[in-house]
Amino acid sequence: MAPKDYVKRGRVPAKETPPPRKPLPWVVIMLTLIVGAVLAYGLFMINGASDKPTPALSQKDAPVEKQQEPLPEVPQEKWEFIDTLENQEVEVEVPDDPAEQKDYQMQCGSFRIQDQAETMRAQLAMIGKEAFIKTTDGKNGIWHRVVLGPYHGKRAAERDRHQIRKLGITTCQIWGWN
Repeated sequence: MAPKDYVKRGRVPAKETPPPRKPLPWVVIMLTLIVGAVLAYGLFMINGASDKPTPALSQKDAPVEKQQEPLPEVPQEKWEFIDTLENQEVEVEVPDDPAEQKDYQMQCGSFRIQDQAETMRAQLAMIGKEAFIKTTDGKNGIWHRVVLGPYHGKRAAERDRHQIRKLGITTCQIWGWN
């Protein structure tokens, strides 16, 4: 069998795309429905208007006033618990904030390089917060942690964290003091 020559064959003509469909004329449809509804309502109102005679008011049709019996007096309700609770006192012992007895620390950074820790410590000193650097040697090597505290209560630590956050340091975490 002889090989086919595909060069002389030529290209396949491109298919013509069908023209796009015209959208439905929604404005015309809605306008027709509204006009039809108005006409139907008008015919309904006109249809029943001429058949009914207008009734004339007479003396007999005047409303008759019924004599109402006076309502009985509302009985006085006497609640017993009002008097008993008025004379009682309840004593409650309020503990001195047991949650606030715990001490907290705030760690604002952990660095492998001592100079980075010193830089953060200096930034904290600029806003009046005294931080110290804890150097720890663990499985992952030496870490220099920038720590503030101890704080007596979490509220005090949160207050300082919000001040530090305004400076742009958002990495501070609050933990229990070890």
